[in-house]
Amino acid sequence: MFPLEVRSLSKTYPSFRLKSVSFSLEAGKITGFIGRNGAGKSTTLKSLFNLVHPESGTVRFFGENFTEHEISIKCRVGFVAGGTDYYPRKPLHTITGVTKLFYHDWDDGDYRKYITQFGLDESKTPSQLSTGMKVKYALALALSHHAELLILDEPTSGLDPVSRDELLDLFMELSRKGTTVLFSTHITSDLDKCADNILYIKDGAILAESTLPAFSGSYRLTEVAGDTLPPALKKKAAGLRRTKDGYSVLLQTADTPSLAVETNPASLEEIMIHLERGVNA
Repeated sequence: MFPLEVRSLSKTYPSFRLKSVSFSLEAGKITGFIGRNGAGKSTTLKSLFNLVHPESGTVRFFGENFTEHEISIKCRVGFVAGGTDYYPRKPLHTITGVTKLFYHDWDDGDYRKYITQFGLDESKTPSQLSTGMKVKYALALALSHHAELLILDEPTSGLDPVSRDELLDLFMELSRKGTTVLFSTHITSDLDKCADNILYIKDGAILAESTLPAFSGSYRLTEVAGDTLPPALKKKAAGLRRTKDGYSVLLQTADTPSLAVETNPASLEEIMIHLERGVNA
C-alpha cells in the first residue's frame, strides 16, 4: 500500500492544462517534485486536497479515497501550501490553540520542540513574521500531530541557506523514522542532499518518476566547440544550450556509445535546464 497514489489527475485552465498526472510515493522515502515555474507543481499538490477541483482522476491516501475519508486522512497528513495565510493580527499562540482542536493526535511536546528549534516567538502575529518564519510556523503546525506523510509546496523558498540546510536535515531525520515526505522545489541542490526519488513535471505532464540516482545516471553531457553541431549528435540530443564557445548537449546515457564522443556526468540542475531548453537552442 502506498502512502499516496494518484491516477489520471486532470485540470484545465484557459492557458494551462494538467494532463492525466499519475504517480505514487514509496513509504518512508523523500521525493522531490521538480519542474519550472508554471509547470503544474502547485496545481497538482492542491488538487490532492480538493483546494483545486480536478476534473478527473483519483487520489488515494493510505489506500483510502480522499473524498470519502477526508477527515481521517487529514489527521495523518501534514500539508504546507505555498502562500498559506493566517489571521494576520492574531498571535501565533492563539492560531495554534484553534488549529490543535482539529487533530486528535496533537502533541504539545512536539509543538514546543519545533517552536524552539525554529526560533519562533508565539507572541508575534503572522504580519510580523518574514516569509521564511511563516514557512517555519506552518511546518511546526504540520509536524505536531504525528503526520505519517508530509506534503510541502516550496518549503525552502524564502529561507536562508543555514535554515534550508536545517530543514533538509529534519526531513532526513523524519524519513529515518518512517515518515514519507513529498516536497516541491526549484532549488535542485536541496534534492541532491536529501531526496531518494524524483518526480519531474513539464508542461502539466509527468516527464519522469524515478530514483534520484537512476534519473541522474540516465543522462550525460558533452561539449561541442563552434557554431555547428554534427547531425548525428543533434538528432540524439535530449536538450541543448549555447555556451561561450559552442554548445552543451544533453544525451541519454544509452545513446552515448554509438556517438563516440567524450561525455561527463550531468547534475540534476544541468539535466533540468537542458530538458527545459529543448533542442532548438
